[in-house]
This record gives sequence, structure tokens and C-alpha cells, in this order.
Amino acid sequence: MSTFTPTELEYLVAQPLLRFATASSTGQPDVAPVTFEVDGDDIITAGFDITHTVRYRNIRANPRATVVVDDLASLDPWSPRGVKVIGAASIEEVDGSERFRISPEVIISWGINDTTPGIPKMERRSLR
Repeated sequence: MSTFTPTELEYLVAQPLLRFATASSTGQPDVAPVTFEVDGDDIITAGFDITHTVRYRNIRANPRATVVVDDLASLDPWSPRGVKVIGAASIEEVDGSERFRISPEVIISWGINDTTPGIPKMERRSLR
């Protein structure tokens, strides 16, 4: 069974960007919009040369991350939806380039599995 529900996975695959939040070893936060893909149960994101980014330095010092993918399914009726993933983050090398892998420990989603218009039901799953 996948970490993500079928509707969460369908939603994630259709979205172009996520917000990637990290914190330094002293707790200084940083967030960046990035492209991504789902790889099995994990989220993968990279870039041209991630070694020069704040998130690279942060993950090396504090290997935790939160990512959020969200949008509005509709303005009328108001229908926000999204997926938030909290978990361990690692840096891995593939074909000579480095990338980030976020392994979910907690998944929070809203407006994805339950699409009732209005204020969506939030679902929280702890995985580890």
C-alpha cells in the first residue's frame, strides 16, 4: 500500500510546484517554491545546483523538512485543497547530481479525499 491515498497521489502528480520548508540548526526557517516528483512513497526535488542553496545547508545541519502542495479547486464555492508532508530529508546523488528526498512521517491533507464544498475536512496520518 502506498503512503499516499490514490486521490492524494493523483493530486500531487498533477501539481507543478511545492513549497519546501527547512530550518537551520539554530531554527532559522526557510521556504522555497520548487518543482518536484513523487518517487514511490517519497517526494523528490532537485535543481540546477542545489549545493548553493539555503535548503541544502539546512538539510545538512538539520535533516527535517515540511513540504506543502496546495491550490484552490474553486473560488465559488470556496474549496481549498492540499497535501502537507512532514518528514526526514536526505541528500542523495543520482547520475552525478544531488537531489533531496523527503520521506513522509506525517501526511496532512484537506479537500483531497473528502471533496465536500466549503471548509474541507483535514486528515492527518502518522506513518512512522
